[in-house]
Amino acid sequence: MTEEQATIRLLLADDQAMVRGALAALLGLEPDLEVVAEVGRGDEVVAAAQASQAQVALVDVEMPGLDGLAATQLLRQARPECRVLIVTTFGRPGYLRRAMEAGAAGFVVKDTPARQLADAVRRVHQGLRVVDPALAAETLTAGASPLTSRETEVLAAARDGGTVADLAHKLHLSSGTVRNHLSAAIGKTGARTRAEAVRLAEDNGWLLR
Repeated sequence: MTEEQATIRLLLADDQAMVRGALAALLGLEPDLEVVAEVGRGDEVVAAAQASQAQVALVDVEMPGLDGLAATQLLRQARPECRVLIVTTFGRPGYLRRAMEAGAAGFVVKDTPARQLADAVRRVHQGLRVVDPALAAETLTAGASPLTSRETEVLAAARDGGTVADLAHKLHLSSGTVRNHLSAAIGKTGARTRAEAVRLAEDNGWLLR
């Protein structure tokens, strides 16, 4: 096997240019890793992976256009040979569970040491699964989201404030329906207020922007 054949081709997907640059610089120091594409939007991931023939995609969770978990699912459908490693600031249990469901092969946080990150890339490329151990344990404890898809939608819309009438207009629902979903979400999260329910749901990774 030649050196060129042995090189793992990487795609970096992160909306922060400085983060992408830092990751590219760190991973570029490894003789067997090569960054062949960089994108700042989730809806650019699949096209970039196809054009660059990337073998491993390092994908952030929160990006414009399409969140990283949705982008992961589309990438796995379009190019199943391209493995996905989620690299994010947000080490939340709900994100990990959803990332695995979307087809990601790994999930690590951005403050992972460079050597460990490079090793995670290699292991994912080999077909192994790599998950931050502390987050994995936390995910098992937290369990799946107790919210229905509609409750999640209403709670996500409530993050920016507004009255029940405002939310109803935004979501094209009746005020009574919105009020019922908010009440259910507050109860299921164990919160006392709408704002607290939003915070708890975000902390658990049940909401995505």
